[in-house]
Amino acid sequence: MGISRFLSPLRSDGRARLLAAGAGLLGVGAFAPFAVFWLAWLSWGALFLLVSRAPSPRAAAWRGFAFGLAQFLGGVSWVYVSLHDVGGMPLPVAALATLALCAYMALYPMAAAWSARRLDFSGKASWRSACLFAASWVLAEWARGWVLTGFPWLALGYSQSPPSPLAGLAPLLGVYGVSLASALLGAWGALAVVGRQRLPGLLVLLLLGLGAGLGLVQWTAPVGEPLRVALLQGNIPQDLKWQPERFLDSLTTYVGLARDNPADLTVLPETAVPALYDQLPPEFIADLKALAARRGGDLLLGVPVADESSGERRYYNSAIGFGASPQQSYSKAHLVPFGEFVPPGFRWFLDLMHMPMSDFSSGGGQQPTLALAGQQIAPNICYEDVFGGEIIHALPRATLLVNLSNTAWFGRSLAQPQHLQIAQLRALETGRPMLRATNTGMTAVVAPDGRVQAVLPPFTRGALVAEVRGYQGLTPFARTGNTVALFLATLLLAAGALARRRETQ
Repeated sequence: MGISRFLSPLRSDGRARLLAAGAGLLGVGAFAPFAVFWLAWLSWGALFLLVSRAPSPRAAAWRGFAFGLAQFLGGVSWVYVSLHDVGGMPLPVAALATLALCAYMALYPMAAAWSARRLDFSGKASWRSACLFAASWVLAEWARGWVLTGFPWLALGYSQSPPSPLAGLAPLLGVYGVSLASALLGAWGALAVVGRQRLPGLLVLLLLGLGAGLGLVQWTAPVGEPLRVALLQGNIPQDLKWQPERFLDSLTTYVGLARDNPADLTVLPETAVPALYDQLPPEFIADLKALAARRGGDLLLGVPVADESSGERRYYNSAIGFGASPQQSYSKAHLVPFGEFVPPGFRWFLDLMHMPMSDFSSGGGQQPTLALAGQQIAPNICYEDVFGGEIIHALPRATLLVNLSNTAWFGRSLAQPQHLQIAQLRALETGRPMLRATNTGMTAVVAPDGRVQAVLPPFTRGALVAEVRGYQGLTPFARTGNTVALFLATLLLAAGALARRRETQ
């Protein structure tokens, strides 16, 4: 009886769920590579109306699930590309795994919609329901960012990268604060247009003006001399990278790119060469050191490392820095489930994919910055830069952020431009440039204001050479992390719930 009662909206609320799914699919257009940021306001505004007018919390929950499932199936379709097209997993298994992941992520919009409607009994779109909707969304989105190691991809705030006026809020509130502002703006906009309410329209203008004004503030300042950087993009296909006969090609590719593009700091992508560091030919390392030291500079090499100091052999996904400076290293701390470590009971899943080196150990969360090329470098590897609350641990010491990624795993999909958009928010939050060296794209330099200073075309072999400055100082977000955004969301939730309680007395 209980299950039948919970599933009843599936039979009676089909049109609303289709509208919710359409809104979720529309919202994908707000993210890169489309990056029509105002589509997020339309999409989440439509979801707000659907949730606030749902006949029951259960109906609202299913509308939220339909929205989330469509959004993630459209926006995270690259998971299927990674599993099937690149990883070689059988089509039915890859499709089922992608569907399962998207359905799991849709549970968070489902919970947000249920919570917003449960706390607001009126069934009408009002200022209270707008507060409850935005707060519930952000708290659910934050939970998605850490539960089961976290997968915060396509958080709403990422859609508001420059030139969105809401990007100016990122140095204060971080991506979840921008999500909160975006959800409020969508809900207020819906109240102003559909509900013909004047106050929400004024609040929309106020929020846009606040974001645009804060975007003019420079929270950090340059330090040191300008730095010439060379970010190398080898464009070596994943299905060829680990073939023994292509090993020499990988080495010569990166030596050649480094030789032709002298710089103060040269960066190679994650696992740039398909071998452990101690298995690389000594002459290859010697060549890279000599090339890096030509200008008194340094090189950062993405490479797996084996270590037996603990008494057992462990493997790390690392970045090794050397050249004119002493050799230093960073090992990835936040590992990808299934990609870099195997959850208990899931070895069979990895056996279906051709994924070399898929069982790494974490390097730990409090690693020192790397003193290279006269700067303090904070490396992050692959999707570690999705976790803004972890990136700020390297501040204030770090003057440059450097991301090394092997994006060949994503094939020709939405993942590369989406990952670059994520880097834009990290630069905004920290007030630091973000340098990205990738295997296939998007290799880029992101300025501290979140704008892309330069980028290489994807799926090309080359080097992105640019001049950058290190930055010092702390943004408000670097001091507080996600605390302020979560506090504001909790405050809005409490205010909406308190207003309901007063109305029932």
